[in-house]
Amino acid sequence: MNENRLREAIAQIGKSLYDRGLAHGSAGNISVRLADGWLMTPTNSCLGRLDPARISRLDASGNLLSGDKPSKETFLHIAMYRERATAGAVVHLHSVHAVAVSCLADIDPNDVFPPITAYAIMQVGRLALAPYFPPGDEALAEAVRKLAGRHHSILLANHGPVVAGSSLDAAVNAIEELEQTAKLLLLLRGQPLRLLTPGQVAELNRRFPN
Repeated sequence: MNENRLREAIAQIGKSLYDRGLAHGSAGNISVRLADGWLMTPTNSCLGRLDPARISRLDASGNLLSGDKPSKETFLHIAMYRERATAGAVVHLHSVHAVAVSCLADIDPNDVFPPITAYAIMQVGRLALAPYFPPGDEALAEAVRKLAGRHHSILLANHGPVVAGSSLDAAVNAIEELEQTAKLLLLLRGQPLRLLTPGQVAELNRRFPN
């Protein structure tokens, strides 16, 4: 897909996320890897109203080449790309149920979700929790970098999820599955659960490595 079509795809997906309530206001950002850099949604932009021509074009060092000033959370994306050579896109949202889970006191930071569904294992994988830092704080980049080599899905404490995928579609599908799994987890809290067994999880990981 050429750069112009990637720009259009980012705008279309951003609008879809916004229209379905997975993004709001100016929260959230999307990026796609290019051969010599990245496309990044601009800072303070609404994912529902992106202008493809104004999406930020960054070089391989993260410097702005054209378009509007990039998201203040660009460093999150670059940290994911640098630790995951196969990542073609990164999506970060403040989706409500995932943010709610990121605020819970009793979640496992090494594996946030219990094995509720097969698709959570297949698309989200083992979800790690990164510690809280203020939005835009570059210390968060180091926290993400330490996790990104082992996790393509990371939940930022009291903030929201950031997910890398082999393509833009893959990253969006994974972060949507993450949001739905977070919703399920909240709905099921306090109820006795029938979880997938370790053997069933291992079989899914064998068949669908992520």
